[in-house]
Amino acid sequence: MPTVQLPDRTLIEIAGDEASDFLERLVTSNVVAMPADVAWPSALLTPQGKILFDFLITRHEDRFLVDISGALATDFMRRMMMYRLRAAVEITERPERPIEARWGDAVKPGDFPDARFRATGAELPVARHYGTSAQAEDAAGEHADISAWNRLRIHNAVAESGADFALSDAFPHDVLMDLNGGIDFRKGCFVGQEVVSRMKHRNTARRRLAIVSGAADLPGTGTPIMAAGKPIGALGTVAGDAALAIIRVDRAGSALAAGAPITVDNTEITLALPAWTALTFPAPSAADESDQTGGGER
Repeated sequence: MPTVQLPDRTLIEIAGDEASDFLERLVTSNVVAMPADVAWPSALLTPQGKILFDFLITRHEDRFLVDISGALATDFMRRMMMYRLRAAVEITERPERPIEARWGDAVKPGDFPDARFRATGAELPVARHYGTSAQAEDAAGEHADISAWNRLRIHNAVAESGADFALSDAFPHDVLMDLNGGIDFRKGCFVGQEVVSRMKHRNTARRRLAIVSGAADLPGTGTPIMAAGKPIGALGTVAGDAALAIIRVDRAGSALAAGAPITVDNTEITLALPAWTALTFPAPSAADESDQTGGGER
């Protein structure tokens, strides 16, 4: 089974006597109660409840490891420094520790299980490895292409910002963080908690991550998904004839109930909500029928 280097990811270390309390009041996951040495999905939200930064966070020994897109690392560290004030917290980027994704028999002792795939019931164990450059070079012959990682994410409905959604645009519910352990609804306050808690209790999430299947290779990321002449979402990560997409489930449900084709570039596709979520497309209502005002975003 493959090991895939993720050169677009960066490791940030957050340590200090107050690191746990500092993170607990900011991020969506419960860093106090999370098991040690597991890479846990988490996010820092805007006050309006949208994802400002998405990442994996691991409690390791006396510190936390944040596995985040390299394009976000500087802004994330700047934002955390702003929140830090006088707290006894140290925030350090660790570029000497390259990040790899491993699955199947490539997972070794000392790797950090990726909790997102535990939630999906993935057939094979999936883990992160935070090694040294020398270790990465030693294992270079084992590395697979990034497309193998993308196919694994699509199959398990694991979304990542950039490829699958724009930051400050998506709610955690849109990318299934309410179901994969990325949000702890029982912990104390965190930034944006009121909004996402209200969405959960009122069941008002109208966008969800879906798996897209086509009869042939699908077009590129960002291509609109159409139903009854209206956009209901857009392709995210694409790997051949499969993709991820955040879609308006109410509009998709109406199209499916009416037998209307759902298409990309005028080619019919199939949409499926991930089985592990137990979500279903809602039956159409009068409100759904009148809500056909384009955009497909909300």
